[in-house]
Amino acid sequence: MTLLTLLLGPFLVSAQNNNIYGTVTDSLYKPVSDVFVSLLPDSLTTLTNRKGEFSFNKKTDAPSQLIFSHLQYQTKTIPADASPIEVTLKENTQILSGVDVEDLRYSETPEIGIIQIDAKNAYMLPSATGDFSKILATLPGVTSNNELSSVYSVRGGNYDENLIYVNGMKIYRPFLVSAGRQEGLGFINTDMVGNVQFSAGGWQAKHGDKLSSVLNVQYAEPLSNEATVNMSLLGGSLYFGGVNKAGDLHYSVGVRHKNSKYLLGTLETNGNYLPKFTDLQGFVSKRLSAKTKIGLLISSAHNNYLTVPESSETEFGTIQASFRISTAFEGREKLDYHTNQIGMQLSHSFNENFISRLVVSGVHSSERENYEVEGAYLLCDINRDPGSNRFNECVTIRGVGSNYSYGRNKLEAQVLSVDQRNEVYLNNDVLEFGVSWDYEKLDDRLKEFAFTDSADFSQVTFNADNEIEIESHKIAGYAQYTINSADSLHTLNLGVRSNYWSFSEELLISPRMQYAYRAGVRRTTVLRLGAGLYQQHPFYRELRDRNGDINSEVRAQSSFHIVTGMDHYFTAWGRPFKMTSDIYYKYLWNVNPYDLNNIKIRYLGTNQAKAYAYGADFRVNGEFIEGTESWFSLGILKTREDLQEGNGNVRRPSDQLINLGIFFQDHMPNDPSIKVSVNMLFGSGLPFGPPGRDDLRNAFSGDEYYRLDLGFSKIIELKNDKTLMPNSIWIALEVLNVLGADNAISYTWIEDVVGNQFAVPNSLSARFLNVRVVAKF
Repeated sequence: MTLLTLLLGPFLVSAQNNNIYGTVTDSLYKPVSDVFVSLLPDSLTTLTNRKGEFSFNKKTDAPSQLIFSHLQYQTKTIPADASPIEVTLKENTQILSGVDVEDLRYSETPEIGIIQIDAKNAYMLPSATGDFSKILATLPGVTSNNELSSVYSVRGGNYDENLIYVNGMKIYRPFLVSAGRQEGLGFINTDMVGNVQFSAGGWQAKHGDKLSSVLNVQYAEPLSNEATVNMSLLGGSLYFGGVNKAGDLHYSVGVRHKNSKYLLGTLETNGNYLPKFTDLQGFVSKRLSAKTKIGLLISSAHNNYLTVPESSETEFGTIQASFRISTAFEGREKLDYHTNQIGMQLSHSFNENFISRLVVSGVHSSERENYEVEGAYLLCDINRDPGSNRFNECVTIRGVGSNYSYGRNKLEAQVLSVDQRNEVYLNNDVLEFGVSWDYEKLDDRLKEFAFTDSADFSQVTFNADNEIEIESHKIAGYAQYTINSADSLHTLNLGVRSNYWSFSEELLISPRMQYAYRAGVRRTTVLRLGAGLYQQHPFYRELRDRNGDINSEVRAQSSFHIVTGMDHYFTAWGRPFKMTSDIYYKYLWNVNPYDLNNIKIRYLGTNQAKAYAYGADFRVNGEFIEGTESWFSLGILKTREDLQEGNGNVRRPSDQLINLGIFFQDHMPNDPSIKVSVNMLFGSGLPFGPPGRDDLRNAFSGDEYYRLDLGFSKIIELKNDKTLMPNSIWIALEVLNVLGADNAISYTWIEDVVGNQFAVPNSLSARFLNVRVVAKF
């Protein structure tokens, strides 16, 4: 034995020296997964597993270097010394981001199919509203064709099919809003955002009961005293955050005010716009002991919208047949939406392998809509002959008429939720289970009347006068088990979710599955598969039909998702990148069809339809420019529905074949403080059709939606120790809708004297110049 050891000793030592292995942790010494590790000059690469571990077998005995890259951490290069190697990565930070990225912890393996969003990018994104949701519109599979609204649709769904959580609290937006210009502020305060996760389909059982997507946001816990002042022509915000000396109490307060008066002045409808949108949010986190932590989130939003329309002029058609409609208005709209939410989260670690969380939250919403507007219009042909002395003038009057709308709507809503969740770690595996209870009380008073007087023919287009009162309970539970193989190559998640609603007395059972495999020797490619049932109990709006009448027999909509995808990590120009691709299919039954006008959804109030959606999503993100993250997204979608009325499959209102989103950041080569941010969206035309004509339902295709927003910024660092003086100032110039695109959000149908119908487009905002100044303390 001794002789054998002497003979093989040099070879054994050489083999050990060629084995490079170690662990990657963050600043709190927690393991970091999915770190891209490169070994040079051998050109070997790998990804760290869920325990932060990596290993290589060197090809040569030459001196080597290890490069560690991750989008949320600063790149680090070290010599490949004797193993084991322990590496600590420092989180990326950015001046004036408004978010403490240092507080983010990506210590756990990301869920299968979940997109992680760096919160600071939402702050840099130029947009008309500055709303956090606009960063979602640049992701594949997400559609948002209205820069004035925070709503979005995902993979053929509608706006009511998206789950949003903030610190475990379910978020509700105003219920009665019918147009983007009325909506006000979205709930998520960009100044306070920390960790963001988004899934466009095929998510785990623990995430709830909706048909399309889930967005999970965690507010950051400040690590030091800080403040931000943000001012622009469209509003501003104040933020203050801090931590006590003991480091066990974190707090943050954010106040936002939005006044889109100047932006709304670019709409085709001239008038007096007096929107005032304000909200206040506070978040406090206290560690009660080494094992117990409590957090409290409070929000109060007050959105008031008053407008007195005066006139509008719209041109549409083609060069050969060009038309103009001129409208004079009388009346006003006065809309008030007040929403108060509060949520408390208590977490306790019974031991290092058993964590339990309790979330108790409540919502009260009080909404009023009072409007009475009459518009008298004149429709005519336009002379497009440049050589004519009547060029660009009306030459033939095709129709004269008026539209009248009246509404006195009122809503009172209270929602109380209790959600209890548990996590049990069993070596490499995780068992999760929980239960929840929701109490909902809604009182909705609908009183609307509308008619059209066109070409001497009057027609009542809508008439509703009723009230719905619902007091109900929802009880839900879930259990799921995640299996991770010892070599971290395989991850399998199996789960089931149940949900019962007392109003319909319907019990839903939804099994779900996700699987991931790290392929290749370098483990830089992750293959994914997800499938399951996703079912959604109706909310009160889904009980109303087109006429506003109530159908209490409406049942839950159901869908089956299957998603297969791939995540590929690679380096280019010495920087980390990630390419994601997904192919999906969704089959839906008991579908409650709906009509879409602007952002107002009016359901048919039945479960008469069947539907399907399939498509593919692609995304490449990484450091195209060193030190900044950018991405390119492409979505391809086809979705159809059959109302079973003899018309076969027709396009759904959200059927958008092509959807392209680009978020790109660049800076001056010799001065990174000067930056350019690009936000570009393109979507093919959405379908539409004449009202009340199911035989022509969504038979026509609208114009493409395209929009380009540019932001030019300069960061000025001010190094001083004075308390009331800023540490840095960020000055930005934003050119919104650079191309001056005349995007249509909806269509108004009118009739001329001979019975021809015309679809008149209602356009969104025009080009606008915005100035932002942000001071960081």
